[in-house]
Amino acid sequence: MSAEQTLVPHLDQAGIDTRPYSGVVNLPALAIAAADWGPAAAVAKAQDWRWAGAWADADAQRMHLYALLAQGGEYLLLTASAPLETPKFTSQTPHYPTADRLERHARDLLGVVYSDHPDGRRWTRHQAWPASRYPLHPAAGMPTPGRTPADTSYPFSSLRGDGVFEIPVGPVHAGIIEPGHFRFHAAGETVLRLEERLGYTHKGIEALAVGRDPAALLHLAARVSGDSAVTHAWAAAQAMERAVGATVSPRALALRGLLAERERVANHIGDIGAICNDVGFAFAQVQTSRLRECWQRRNHEIFGHRLLMDTVVPGGVAHDLDTTQIATLRADHAALRKATEPLFDIFDDHPSLEDRLVTTGHLSADDARALGCTGYVGKASGQPFDVRHDAPYAPYQGLVVEAPVQSEGDVAARVRVRMAEVGMSLDLMDHLLRNLPEGDIQVPWPNSPAAACGLGLLEGWRGETLAFVRFDTNGHIARYFPRDPSWFIWPALERLIHGNIVADFPVCNKSLNGSYAGVDL
Repeated sequence: MSAEQTLVPHLDQAGIDTRPYSGVVNLPALAIAAADWGPAAAVAKAQDWRWAGAWADADAQRMHLYALLAQGGEYLLLTASAPLETPKFTSQTPHYPTADRLERHARDLLGVVYSDHPDGRRWTRHQAWPASRYPLHPAAGMPTPGRTPADTSYPFSSLRGDGVFEIPVGPVHAGIIEPGHFRFHAAGETVLRLEERLGYTHKGIEALAVGRDPAALLHLAARVSGDSAVTHAWAAAQAMERAVGATVSPRALALRGLLAERERVANHIGDIGAICNDVGFAFAQVQTSRLRECWQRRNHEIFGHRLLMDTVVPGGVAHDLDTTQIATLRADHAALRKATEPLFDIFDDHPSLEDRLVTTGHLSADDARALGCTGYVGKASGQPFDVRHDAPYAPYQGLVVEAPVQSEGDVAARVRVRMAEVGMSLDLMDHLLRNLPEGDIQVPWPNSPAAACGLGLLEGWRGETLAFVRFDTNGHIARYFPRDPSWFIWPALERLIHGNIVADFPVCNKSLNGSYAGVDL
């Protein structure tokens, strides 16, 4: 039974009319009324569908909303539209709390009106534009030049009581990290509540994408979040290729898989050391930093960039491998296995680390499920979903992808998941290199059908990542929206910090490592 067939009877029973929607070529989709947008989410929630993201898109006449639902390895796209002059919808946030910020993002940038959204505060709206202007709305016009005033008036929630005090942290931090404000309420050392304010480096990614050709879009996508260059570029390429019907060669797809796994290994190795360093175990930071540096130098030597930017291009990849390079990479894999095996044994069984990491930053399975967490965050809290396994795409069909799942949900579990994923990625890369197909690494780009839409879905190193792309009548980009897993990771941080001491916030935060840039579009 198809995804839409499993949900339609329940929607019918709730009095929600549906009709098939074919606007996005590669997914089953249903169109519903704007007033049913929230009620449909209630039905989906009752049927245990995971909420995987939402975005808005406007044309000259109408405002269109999209929400992606997932159940097991099945995906279903919901869509609704309203006149551009009165873009009013009911909200899905009351049923899926993780929808909150994405709905506010659509409200701030496109002027979507949610009649019953529980939070009226802006999320992405900055002082750079007035409250009456929505930068992605078709009638927005050009921004007013000038210096942007400081964004100092965000109305944080207040928690009052005897012995309760506030600790403001950020947005400027002591390290070389991006800006984000964290407002703690604590009693003594115990955190009672954390509220985040992100969006200080709004880059205008969605507006910058408009009018670009496919190659220029991938150049931009690789820079959505610098540590996820392959992930976001591949998701955008996948969306475009599905929209226009481009068939990428098996060799290029295998090389994309190799690049994605290299990105995964580099980030996990670096984060494992950083997590240990946050509790004073500097030995781990020194060792993993050395290994990551060698890994990234090899990226530059063979693929032209330490962070693998611009390695994914429309219809394929930018770099091929010869037999010498293949041998070099396989030798690197063996060397990394040899180096990490004793290190990971130390990290996994060291009393001082256990004392700081075990039970710290506990994210329950219920919270992880409710927030739609995937990747290492979800897996450490008993959520095994992995796109490579549950909804496989080339080159992962037929490969053994066994998600390492832990049930404890604490910082230690997230470290163990990361260590297991490093080993799994090394095995996958060896398999891809042993069985690298012959053929071209790039196919000619076909003409884009007018208004063609596609959705890219893949497993980035942080988890499930998607990209929505719509072409205009000239084959250029009319709309691009990347949904990074960090949209769901940041709310998880607000949940898991409850009951921890303030001093454990850095290690809790690093164990999740949500991307500021991934949500500061």
